[in-house]
Order: sequence, then C-alpha cells, then structure tokens
Amino acid sequence: MITTNAIAPISSTAESRREIVRLNNVCKYYGQNDTLVRALEDVSFVIKEREYCAIMGASGSGKSTCMNIIGCLDSSTSGQYFLDEQDVSHMEERDLAKVRNLKIGFIFQQYHLLPQLSAMENVMLPMAYANVPNREQKERAVAALERVAMGHRLNNRPNQMSGGQQQRVAIARAIVNNPVMLLADEPTGALDSHTTQEVMELFGELNASGITVVMVTHEADVARNSQRIILFRDGQILNDHLSPEDL
Repeated sequence: MITTNAIAPISSTAESRREIVRLNNVCKYYGQNDTLVRALEDVSFVIKEREYCAIMGASGSGKSTCMNIIGCLDSSTSGQYFLDEQDVSHMEERDLAKVRNLKIGFIFQQYHLLPQLSAMENVMLPMAYANVPNREQKERAVAALERVAMGHRLNNRPNQMSGGQQQRVAIARAIVNNPVMLLADEPTGALDSHTTQEVMELFGELNASGITVVMVTHEADVARNSQRIILFRDGQILNDHLSPEDL
C-alpha cells in the first residue's frame, strides 16, 4: 500500500554517502492569476551517491518538471536545489551550463546524436566543451564506448546503428566526463522490449560500478529495475521511498 511521505530506513553505510541531489521545498509555477499552473508544490527529497532511483508518475504529474530542475535545465520558482552539495538554485545560465556538462550525464529517449558525426566523435563532444586535450578526448571516448560494448562501432554514424546501439553510444557520451550523476529521461521509450532489457542491465552495471543513476519513466516495468522509486502525482511527491516490489 502507498503511504504519503513514507520514509524508509537508511543503513549506516548509506548515511555516510554524500548527497548528490537535495531538493528543499521546491515549487515551480507557470503563468499567474487565473492561468497559474502549479507544476511542482513543496517537493523535497534526497538522492545519495551510488543510488539508483526512478522518478515515476503519469503525464502531468510533475516528474518531467522535476527532471528539468535536477538537470539544471530549468530553475525553481522557490525552494533550494543542491547538486553534489552545491547550491545551484540561483546560478546564472552560464554557470549552470558548466555544471551540466561536468556534473550530469544526460540520456534521452531519442538519443540526440549528431548524424554527421561518428560514434567516437559524438562521445568526444562533452569533452570538447570541457576543454579536454584532443588526444585525451579520443582515449576517453574509446574507453567509454568499450565500456558499453560499442568499441567495434567507433567510426559508424548513427544511421549505421540500431536504436539500441545508438542508445549505448548516448550512454557512453553521458559517462565520458565522469559525472556525479546519470540523468535518464524515458531512456527506453523508443526501444523494443529485448533492447530495453539490455539497456536496463547496462544501467545496473554502471550503478554497481559506483555511478548514481536517476531515471525518469512512466513505465512500471522499467522503474522496477531501480532500487528506489519516487512517485509523483499532481505536482507533489506521493511517496519518495517505494521499492520495486511495491509497484
């Protein structure tokens, strides 16, 4: 049974981990007066390093708005957001862009690979923005692609790869800067069930290696691959410590 504001016990090991995400009473409003939309209302939760969390809810529940704030793609109307124990709530866009590139690895439903670039060149892009020397870019890109079993596709362009292979390249791009968090937005939405399971297994492997994973999804079967589920409804958190078995 789902209970509001349920708090699960945290082991002493988990308590010693640093906080990657902390939202304190975050609100996000659009419009005003008669057109006011309360997309998020007093949202608070914490995600610690090495956690694997799914943010789940129906369309219009607030999960996508929350993801945009966690990803430093949007700012809250009120409240505070700490990313890796740094208050990013009121940062200028220029500073937020640096934070996004260095701290967060994004994975999207539609991959967002540049069609004119090879797999290796796509993975090198975040490092180019971070001013990493070119030789190091290539070495790290190859290592990241090998990590997701795409070392044999270094020179292939997106149109020469399947959807699952493109998503693996996108995951390699997301991890190449060693971010503190992987943020995945409906990462299996364009994949068949077999490929979905392969990508979920890869996420599990990355999390087991120490990477914090936050995944936004509306699919219960996908959310069950995580360790903890944060459930949204009508712009508020219905439960922030659901286990996969609770779905």
